[in-house]
Amino acid sequence: MDAVVNLFQSLVNVFWSLLDVVMALVMVILPWLPLLAWIGFWSFAVNWVRTFDILRKGGFIGVLLLMFAAVIVWAAVAPPIEGTHTLFGLTVSNYAGKFIYVTMLTCIALICGSVQMSGTFGSLIDFSNEDGPADDHGHGDDAHAH
Repeated sequence: MDAVVNLFQSLVNVFWSLLDVVMALVMVILPWLPLLAWIGFWSFAVNWVRTFDILRKGGFIGVLLLMFAAVIVWAAVAPPIEGTHTLFGLTVSNYAGKFIYVTMLTCIALICGSVQMSGTFGSLIDFSNEDGPADDHGHGDDAHAH
């Protein structure tokens, strides 16, 4: 009977140890969750073939304007506590720091697109059931015939 009790206690200890490992992993991953969600969205939810076509035709100007607006709003709404950011060992002002953050997030999104277009994700991504080409704008073939 002692062997059964020892086995049960050992199984309970293994369960609690595994729970401790899972909790430690959650505590490590939790601060990085927004960045992981950002990478996941731009890697798996965006059809970069169509997006790149739009960016190539001048959409990058809209991206630059959105970046500028994000820097202005983010810097005004959430200034750092000390008044400056410390990035890579440098002390920069609020607006410069937010500009660096927004630029880094945009570069990460573009890198995700590059990785997707290289075919690295393989069969994880399938946009074959989407509508026609990017320049269709939802119009039929005879929409511009008048």
